[in-house]
Amino acid sequence: MKNQLHGVFQITGWDETPYVENADGTRQTHAKVAQTYSGDIEGASELQYLMSYSPNGVAIFVGFETVTGSIDGNSGSFIIQHNGKFADGVASSDFLIVVNSGTEKLVGISGTGTFKSGDNGQANYTITIAV
Repeated sequence: MKNQLHGVFQITGWDETPYVENADGTRQTHAKVAQTYSGDIEGASELQYLMSYSPNGVAIFVGFETVTGSIDGNSGSFIIQHNGKFADGVASSDFLIVVNSGTEKLVGISGTGTFKSGDNGQANYTITIAV
């Protein structure tokens, strides 16, 4: 398996619900998101974010994403733990692959990564696989 993975994911579903809304514009939400992956990862994912918005619309978020697909012909799934920010129309995250979350031919996968969103619900990802 490659040490560096690159590609694009496309958001295909977004369902965000507030669970706290304050008069000053701050709020906390829960988002359920579906995505498809292309590039070095071919597959799809489902993730859940908890988001905290400031009055100016900047949000920080945390979440867990289950990616199911293949990397270099190795099929299975793994879980990503996100720690990100949304500001000025751009979402970004530093994340890690949760230890011992890999299944099937992705058992033992670990590493760290980042994404930065572009236009139309797409984002470029980079993952460094630990070997």
